[in-house]
Amino acid sequence: MTPSPPARRPDAAPRECGDASSRLAALRTRIAIHDSQTTSRKTLSFGVHAVDGGLPGGGLGLGHLHEVAPEAEGDEPAALGFALALVARRLAEVAGDALLVIARGHPMPYGHGLAGLGLDPGRLLLFEAGSDSDAYRALEEALRTGGLAAVAGLVDAGLPLTQSRRLHLARGRTDGLLLVLRPAGAESPNVAATRWRIAAGKALRDRFGCIERPCWRVRLDRCRNGRTGDWLLEWDHAAHRFGLAGALAGHPPQAGGAGSLGGRP
Repeated sequence: MTPSPPARRPDAAPRECGDASSRLAALRTRIAIHDSQTTSRKTLSFGVHAVDGGLPGGGLGLGHLHEVAPEAEGDEPAALGFALALVARRLAEVAGDALLVIARGHPMPYGHGLAGLGLDPGRLLLFEAGSDSDAYRALEEALRTGGLAAVAGLVDAGLPLTQSRRLHLARGRTDGLLLVLRPAGAESPNVAATRWRIAAGKALRDRFGCIERPCWRVRLDRCRNGRTGDWLLEWDHAAHRFGLAGALAGHPPQAGGAGSLGGRP
């Protein structure tokens, strides 16, 4: 005769259900922690507390889209110089190359101008696109491919919402610097994490009248989960470091704050 199974206590089922619920809750917590650690991204510090202190994570979020624009017509060289200084700072921190995608209407940077910003021309890949659409396609492919320390695009119009979303999706889990430089006045809604407006500041010059340290009037007018601000920054190309140029704040803007960057139009 087969013995009958032991009788189940009345409180056994609730305890088993409670144990399963606890294990499930613990598993969900571990998954959430793992996901947050996996998706966390690094930042690119400016090295200036006044700037980094207002940015989420203490710097420019890597793997996120950032928009750079001239403050006004005539500030395009300054905005380009600022963007390339960020690329140079990124390349000074990590190995690898950067890609600069240039749509029609923008000047093509040349070696001496890049070296003057501390950016090794041998580590910068240049891609000349025939239109903004081609430029965005090139940026998307570069992001999906991965392996680049920085990707920057110079477009001839604003950064549209659809294109910004596509770049946002294409970035995946990359920790590279992602910049899009648009013309002045070409504003449009987008998903960029930050929006920077750049104007030329009065740059320090050496005894020969050459620009010693580029200077920019930098305005952060949009920052997701951070604070906006307005600063006068100078760039040390040898140390790949930004610094506050407070002593120059009373001087009027001066063209050419980006140095000699452009080659042919």
